[in-house]
Amino acid sequence: MMALLLKWIVPWEFSWVFLASFLLAAVLYWRGARELRVSFGRRLSFWAGMAIIYLSLHTYLDYYAEHEFFVHRIQQVLLHHLAPLLIVASYPASVLRAGLPLSWRVRWLRPVQASMPWRTVSAVLFNPALATFLFIAFILVWLIPSMQTLAMLDWRIYRFMNWTMLISGFVYWALVLDHRPRPPGRMTPGLRVLSPAITMTPQILAGAIITFSKTDLYPIFEICGRAFTFNVMTGQLMGGVITWVPAAMIESVGALLALRQWLALSRRGRILREHRMPRRPAIRNT
Repeated sequence: MMALLLKWIVPWEFSWVFLASFLLAAVLYWRGARELRVSFGRRLSFWAGMAIIYLSLHTYLDYYAEHEFFVHRIQQVLLHHLAPLLIVASYPASVLRAGLPLSWRVRWLRPVQASMPWRTVSAVLFNPALATFLFIAFILVWLIPSMQTLAMLDWRIYRFMNWTMLISGFVYWALVLDHRPRPPGRMTPGLRVLSPAITMTPQILAGAIITFSKTDLYPIFEICGRAFTFNVMTGQLMGGVITWVPAAMIESVGALLALRQWLALSRRGRILREHRMPRRPAIRNT
């Protein structure tokens, strides 16, 4: 039993970069949660998302993701949809900031956030149109058989694929679940609710194409050596359904969370409305 547990805990491909990033975020959140009052629900959402990221990238599950298409699709849905959604829904920014020592916040964080390079990068990275496009594009690009083959044959491209999925998920859900009105938020509350319906459409189409395909679209998994012995087309069908149904369900949950924020803003009267310019009174000729 212990040997089986160790097999799953030990990473398939160890990464110092990932481990350092993961531990830094975990320590900052733990420190910040001690400084601020954070509800149990928010804490649970954050740590659940962190656990999913670690399980997906730094355990033996990564081995199965490299050797079975449907497990690979599970990994990508977790990295691109579920884990970022859970973490962003916990609204961790203030907690992570509180986890930094006060001197670091004053000396380093505030000047960096006020700098022109940081504001430029943020303006580009969190541009709603670009973020939405990249959120969709990274799903579809890595589903192209030739791109999937490249990722499976080169560990650097494979890691780049996983990081692009994770980062694009964080950026997109940060825009959709923003609890502020616009401005300062970058998307209007109504668009935040509508956006997941837009982004899930090409995913549903891609999942349907994979599901109903009669040919093996990803023979690279045969070259790498499949982890399970069941029919190849069965595994591809399962991967297509995972791309199609669970991803759409998670995005629907995201839309509902955005709707809840919209209603909360409306109840508090924080949705800014454009006011019509008052008409100038007509001047009568006397």
